[in-house]
Amino acid sequence: MQKTIEITTTQNVTIEYELAELRERMLAWLLDIVIVIMGYLLLLQLIQMVFGALADWGMWRMLVAILPFVAFFLYHIFFEIWSIGQTPGKRALNIRVVRLDGKDPEWSDVVIRSILHMVDSLFSAGVIGILFIKTTDKCQRLGDLAAHTTVVKIYSSRFRYLLKDILNISTLDNYQPVFPQVRNLNEQDMLFIKTVLTRRQRYPNQAHDEVVEDLVTHLMPILGIEQRPLNRQDFLKTILRDYIVLTR
Repeated sequence: MQKTIEITTTQNVTIEYELAELRERMLAWLLDIVIVIMGYLLLLQLIQMVFGALADWGMWRMLVAILPFVAFFLYHIFFEIWSIGQTPGKRALNIRVVRLDGKDPEWSDVVIRSILHMVDSLFSAGVIGILFIKTTDKCQRLGDLAAHTTVVKIYSSRFRYLLKDILNISTLDNYQPVFPQVRNLNEQDMLFIKTVLTRRQRYPNQAHDEVVEDLVTHLMPILGIEQRPLNRQDFLKTILRDYIVLTR
């Protein structure tokens, strides 16, 4: 069963993400390793061409031994800061690092993750990282636990949405808004309504029915509606469509 996690953004919007699967994280890691190795080999060739004749053999062997780990460390720091939680491998697999408090990863988080990546993957052949990802609730390796981060899917998650993806959007040319008072609401309100509808559709139980009823009760005075709508879900969908048409 696919694990999910709820993250509340700095705008107090709660979004449910699908956690990246172990297979996806391993493939992203392998792709990153291939990129690092290719870059390392090219750099060695360049160093040998420029300094080979002058380099001391002992220092050269030390450089050859240390440079791959330095390259791996700096590679993750650079890309996860520059691409906001994505290395090229993660980008290819449509996954990214997120903080559990909803903020983008900071440089200190990335450095902690990169340092412990050595333990999670390189020095243990990936065994430690795999064990922690498989056994922790939020699929966190040691680096994630220390940095309070995890890795999520960013495109395939059914819960990651934009307002333009909510409905087949109409325009004022072919659609007459039912509730023009919807302008009193904002985008966060719309995202909350969409979340309620999504969860009610996925989990059709009494608890979610009650949430829908409470939401309708809350919206009626804001929209100046006195008679309670017969179909609550259609009412909420109409509000979403009206908002999109009137505010875009």
